Parts: sequence; C-alpha cells; structure tokens
Amino acid sequence: MPRFRAILDTMPAYKPGKAVTSPDGRSYKLSSNESPYDPLPSVVEAIAEGAGQVNRYPDPAAVKLTEAIAERHGVPFGHVALGPGSVTVAQELFATVGEPGAEVVYAWRSFEAYPLLADLAGVRSVRVPLKGEDHDLDAMAEAITGRTRMVFVCNPNNPTSTAIRTRQLVAFLDRVPEDVLVVLDEAYREYVRDADVPDGLTLYRDRPNVCVLRTFSKAYGLAGLRVGYLIGHEPVAAAVRKVIVPFAVNHLAQVAAIASLEAEAELMERVETVVKERSRVREALIAQGWEVPPTEANFVWLRLGERTMDFAAACAASGVAVRPFAGEGARVSIGAPEENDAFLEAAQRFMAGSASG
Repeated sequence: MPRFRAILDTMPAYKPGKAVTSPDGRSYKLSSNESPYDPLPSVVEAIAEGAGQVNRYPDPAAVKLTEAIAERHGVPFGHVALGPGSVTVAQELFATVGEPGAEVVYAWRSFEAYPLLADLAGVRSVRVPLKGEDHDLDAMAEAITGRTRMVFVCNPNNPTSTAIRTRQLVAFLDRVPEDVLVVLDEAYREYVRDADVPDGLTLYRDRPNVCVLRTFSKAYGLAGLRVGYLIGHEPVAAAVRKVIVPFAVNHLAQVAAIASLEAEAELMERVETVVKERSRVREALIAQGWEVPPTEANFVWLRLGERTMDFAAACAASGVAVRPFAGEGARVSIGAPEENDAFLEAAQRFMAGSASG
C-alpha cells in the first residue's frame, strides 16, 4: 500500500450538514446555515450567460470580481485574495504559516474546520475553551507564545451564534504581538444587527497583522458555487495568493458573485427577512423554556449536553435536520417560516417529553 501522512490515521473527516426525511415525506434542512431562498433571477441570468464560456479556463486572478469586492468595501485591489469558499481561504492561510513548531490559537468550540486545517498544515492547535458561549479573549491572549503564528476569531461564532463587542475585540488586538496574524472570520457579518459588534474591515485598516474573511455562501446565497475572500494588507493577501491553487474560483462562481454584488440591495432585503425570523424563532424557543443565547448569525444554538443526539433524532423524525455536536449542543439554521415552524413544533414536543420523563 502507498504510504501516507500519519496524521490522516487520526484525523476525522469533515462532516457536512445532512438532510433528513420524516415518515410523511417532510424534509427541512436546517443543518448547514444556507440561505433558504433561490438565487435572484438576475444572478441566474448571469450564470446562464456564463455557462456559454465554460469551455475556457476562468480568469486565474479573478480580476473583475476582485475589483468589484475592492470597490464594494472601499479597499485597495491588492488587499483582496479569493478562494473557493472562505474555508478554503482559511486553508490557504494555514498554508502560509504552517511549518514545524508553529501554533495557531482559536476558541473551542468554534468553526469545526479549524482543527482539520491545522492538522493538515502541520500546525499545532491551541484550543481555548469558551467562557459560557463566548470567546474568552483574555485566555486567548494569554495562550499566545513565541510559537504562535496565527489566531482565529470567529465573529459571530459558529456554532454558538454569539458575537464579540468592539471594546473587547480592540483590547484583545492591542495585546497580540505584531508578528502574529489575527484572522477575523466574519462569514455571518451581514446578519449582525448589534451596532456594538465591530465590522472587521474598520479594524484591519491600521493593523497590518489583522485580516478579515468573508463569504458569498450565506447571505448572498451562493453556497453551491463556493466563493470566499480575504481582505488584509498587501503582504497578507499576497501570501495567500502565492499558495492558492490555480483557477480555484471557477468562471460561474465569479460571474455569479459579481451579479450578487450588483443586486446587493435586493439580497439584503432577504437577509432582513431572515433576521426577523431569527428573532421570532429565538423568542418562541425561550417561551418554550429553552435557554438560547443572543444570536447575530443566521442560526440559533441550544446547549443540550448529553441530550444533544436525542434532540437531533427527535427533530429528524419530524423531517427537520439540525447540526448536533455530541455532548455539547445543536445548531439550528434559520430557514423559511414553514421550516422554522416545523422545527419549533419538534422542539416543543421534545421539551414536553423531557418534562414528562
């Protein structure tokens, strides 16, 4: 047999959110934080037109999309680096710092891809336990050593939905050494409504060691095409561009992302609908007796402990797929009203059954 890296023997594969179907045929996928809406007609039209050029390689530098992102955020062209989804941009960042002895600090639990990416890059993970459902930024700062090359801050945090406020984040950034890269992973930024949750793009501008990750998969509804990007100072963006696989962002993804930016106002109306549903779902869960932390993302989090897998199974029996983390809790995406109602009904039945049991 061929010999592979030893780390592969101990590294679990990434588990994507799955779909389930109830006995009566209902199937609501609230396990992957996707947009519940179909692509906008203008975006579909751009994709259809772009399909006529798929015999050609995509622009490897994605110049038009990079220009559109730079213009949208008011940043220099050279501060933008792209990848097929923000998780792949994160992988590229790990590749830029990965070498023997290097360490990367992040909260835990946070985005579940971080440990996998660290292992693949040969980097040692330093996982700092959450304080309740929030990042413990003081403990994370104390975990930084001379071996630390990078720190990930997921804001809002996936899966616990909580967000860091400006004062706390600025104080943390002030404690991080200038030669340690801080990655503000903001995949859910468009859903933030708390004015005291900072936009990372306002913080990176005078901090050369800070960069921001964003994605078109969530609010922009392009999860199936995979487009993510980094905004950081030129040395950071240039390092990422050096390690990206050529032609990584395909042609259809590029044209769809450009069309989505052009239709951003219409897309943000959909985001606002999701935010309103988020409030409705959280308030209904609290009324049922659940403890639900404040959420600034497009999902809610239930700390269930040992009941987690039973809860996920109960939801699946009702045709509702949630994202369980065994022994910890469940993350539930906000879907269309019908999907959310089905979840709330399942949660209510589970709560009633637990009370009677």
